[in-house]
Amino acid sequence: MASSFVHLHLHTQFSLLDGANQIEPLVRQIKAFDQPAVAMTDHGNMFGAVEFYRKAKEVGVKPIIGCEAYMALGSRHAKKDSGLAHNDYYHLILLARNLTGYQNLIKLVSKGYLEGFYYKPRIDKELLKLHHDGIIALSGCLSGEIPYLIGQSDMAGAMAAAGEFQEIFGKDHFYLEVQANGLDHQRIANAGLMEIHKKLGIPLAGTNDCHYLKKEDSRPHELMLCLQTGKTVSDPNRMKFDTDQLYVKSTEEIAPAFAEFPGAVTNTRRIADHCDLDLPLNKTYLPQYRIPEGFKDRESYLEHLALAGLKERLKERPSRVASAVYDQRLREELMVICSMGFAGYFLIVWDIIRFARSKRIPVGPGRGSAAGSLVAYALRITDLDPLVYTLLFERFLNPERVSLPDIDMDFCMDRRGEVINYVVDKYGPDHVAQIITFGTLGAKAAIRDVGRVLEMSYADADKVAKLIPNQLNITLQQAVETEPRLRELVETDPKVKELMANAQSLEGLARHASTHAAGVVISEGPLTDHVPLYKGANDEIVTQYSSPLTIRLPLPY
Repeated sequence: MASSFVHLHLHTQFSLLDGANQIEPLVRQIKAFDQPAVAMTDHGNMFGAVEFYRKAKEVGVKPIIGCEAYMALGSRHAKKDSGLAHNDYYHLILLARNLTGYQNLIKLVSKGYLEGFYYKPRIDKELLKLHHDGIIALSGCLSGEIPYLIGQSDMAGAMAAAGEFQEIFGKDHFYLEVQANGLDHQRIANAGLMEIHKKLGIPLAGTNDCHYLKKEDSRPHELMLCLQTGKTVSDPNRMKFDTDQLYVKSTEEIAPAFAEFPGAVTNTRRIADHCDLDLPLNKTYLPQYRIPEGFKDRESYLEHLALAGLKERLKERPSRVASAVYDQRLREELMVICSMGFAGYFLIVWDIIRFARSKRIPVGPGRGSAAGSLVAYALRITDLDPLVYTLLFERFLNPERVSLPDIDMDFCMDRRGEVINYVVDKYGPDHVAQIITFGTLGAKAAIRDVGRVLEMSYADADKVAKLIPNQLNITLQQAVETEPRLRELVETDPKVKELMANAQSLEGLARHASTHAAGVVISEGPLTDHVPLYKGANDEIVTQYSSPLTIRLPLPY
């Protein structure tokens, strides 16, 4: 029995301020439960998919990448004028069976942000019909269309919706999701789902809609929901879950809850067995730089530019080093660059810097190991002559240690938008994006935020926060161990003890998403062939992965 159940509906910290599962402890717990696989189904996004995939693989657990999608009631393009009320959208669980399903999931969540966003990143059934291949769907929680209609005593509507989803995904790839969360509304929904199962033959799957790791985490999770909604714990109108059962349960604990639902447990394992995703994590998709007529390939064009550029450099800055030494070094570097397939990369960087200088946008002189490249100096990517300072090219690029070159470019922050717009115009808006970043709850922030939710005075919470040493990445546990005054407060003041316990439970969780100040991604094909996209606060297009699988072109400002 120990390996017969798989959690298929689970929220990590990337369901921002809604899920509290940090990925590493989660996959370790799944491994300890001897469960063979686990799904990640964050709300409307795939923010943590790559981290989840890697860490699950590391501990020997099969990762199932999914999403709890927001479904528009009608068209994703329809926007209401009034404020969004609960259930102006439905939930639907989507799980990638294979690489095709993963790529379709990318397209769905991207379109949710880029086309359907209205309070939430919504998709619709039109999109499901276009991008359902390779995906298994579950009917969702109480906010799913089918359970919601059951709760409204509309069994005919629920039956019709179930049949429609089965038609979209196929007979073997759509499941009715029963849950064991102790809620009265869920018991009603489960009974209706059982009736649909009997009449339409759609199989059942049991889930627990996990939002936190352990049962005792339900209290800190309540506080986290208050952070999300700006409420305090005493507010009668605050958002809350009326159950403490939404944690990651062992098979022995959860299986008995589904005893009356045939196949609900074994089908979770069946679904997991059908999910077999192998992500191409180590592939690079370099954008294709278009060369002018008269050159047979990028390598010959790069050689032409480098030789001409070096000639100009030596005219401007006569060197005591013999020109023959420069020529030999340049050709040796070009041979390495071209043999490793990076001619296009150098051309892209050269072209961007050339544009910036042509528009009199201030450009930095170059930094890092790229300063050791004579080719970069000849192309005016850097302004430091590596031969004068005996800098080694091998520190930058080495055929025996194959890795992507990393050329840092610095542009004036006041005009960086012009540089980005040039890149978008040249390669196409569907090939270029900025990079997401996530703000997390650090030690001091966790104390102040949790203090506010617990209705401690600002002065009292701030007093505790100021006792945390100003040390980079210090944890609350380390702070208590190293600061005697803080330890004394925790031991003698019950309010501070409660504050510290809850803050420690939430410490390190992702709090919000924003746009990284120093990175742009350019892809060979459309970005949504490789990474899901997100729309930032200023409508900028951003990757949902903080470390994209495509080539990164750093643009620090």
